[in-house]
Amino acid sequence: MSVCDPLWTIGVEEEYLMVDRDTGELATTQMGNLMKDCQKELDNLVRPEFLKSQVEVATHICKDVKEARAQLAWLRQSISKLGTKYNLAPIAASTHPNAEWDQQEHTDAERYHTFAEDMQAVVRRLIISGMHVHVGINDDDLRIDLMNQVSYFLPHLLALSTSSAFWRGRDTGLKCYRLSVFDELPRTGLPEHFDSYSEYQKHVQALVNVGVIKDATMLWWDVRPAVKFPTLEMRITDICTTLDDAVALAALFQCILRMLYRLRRGNQRWRTYRSMLVNENRWRAQRYGIDNGLVDFGKGQCVAFEELLEEFIDMLKEDAEALNCSEEILSLRNILTRGTSSHRQLDVFKTAKENGADDLEASRAVVKWLITETVNGL
Repeated sequence: MSVCDPLWTIGVEEEYLMVDRDTGELATTQMGNLMKDCQKELDNLVRPEFLKSQVEVATHICKDVKEARAQLAWLRQSISKLGTKYNLAPIAASTHPNAEWDQQEHTDAERYHTFAEDMQAVVRRLIISGMHVHVGINDDDLRIDLMNQVSYFLPHLLALSTSSAFWRGRDTGLKCYRLSVFDELPRTGLPEHFDSYSEYQKHVQALVNVGVIKDATMLWWDVRPAVKFPTLEMRITDICTTLDDAVALAALFQCILRMLYRLRRGNQRWRTYRSMLVNENRWRAQRYGIDNGLVDFGKGQCVAFEELLEEFIDMLKEDAEALNCSEEILSLRNILTRGTSSHRQLDVFKTAKENGADDLEASRAVVKWLITETVNGL
């Protein structure tokens, strides 16, 4: 059966932590009122998340990343503006620099009560936020085929996105601590390999039939076929503090998928590797981000990220032009030049310490930077 050309539409979801503008602490009150304002003013594009202090935004279906960027900029600015009424501000970071997980409350909703009961202490630690990118691929089997192949590139996307170096007021030594928390949940990590969409459905249904999951939305893989939309959903990345970085990574995921499809149309495909190998790069991305390179399994050696990125830019030139995102792909070089959010948070923390701040004061300086950069770094 022939496959129709994908739509290549794009949509982006971001999760923000809401903090007190004065203390930098996670929001404990007024979130219900803020959510009502957001849902009234922002076209129902804002939803509550598991934690009371967290909100999730989602763009409409966009024709390209430029349209997605405009919507995300509007959403960030609007939430910040609405939050001022309650002295709250959003931060786009995948962990809060000094929050204590056992002091947080989850949203009062049946689904979250059930989630908390099922997962216990594991879910209570989820003071984490991410970014999800949906790319429109309207053929079921093609979505599965591209999911199998794109898994190789997920560590590269993660390395460029890191924003979770801190946990409970401490430098974790990891550029992405978020996944260390998230991976305590079941059904996370790299996706399984499936030969067809029907095989995927069969395995999902096996879990549904025995009552361990309600539906495929409870598969929290790094990339998955979306349930509500005909999209492939990338979920591995931290949320980017700087919006330009978020848009560049969304464009990169979209371009990689188009490149893989282009190979398929030419009766070629990207070589797939065992999960144990890709997981090694996944760990390197968590630990080092862009600092120490990743393994190129074709070459059989670690390659510096600067070299890997230039290979991406060259390999995806045709796809970036077709998808109207050449500028965004080239802007990935900026991340290597100034560092990811994790690098910049660590710099703020270090500078504050050198100026005499203690650890708590230094972590609050990081929160202040995050408040500013989340909205002003547009």
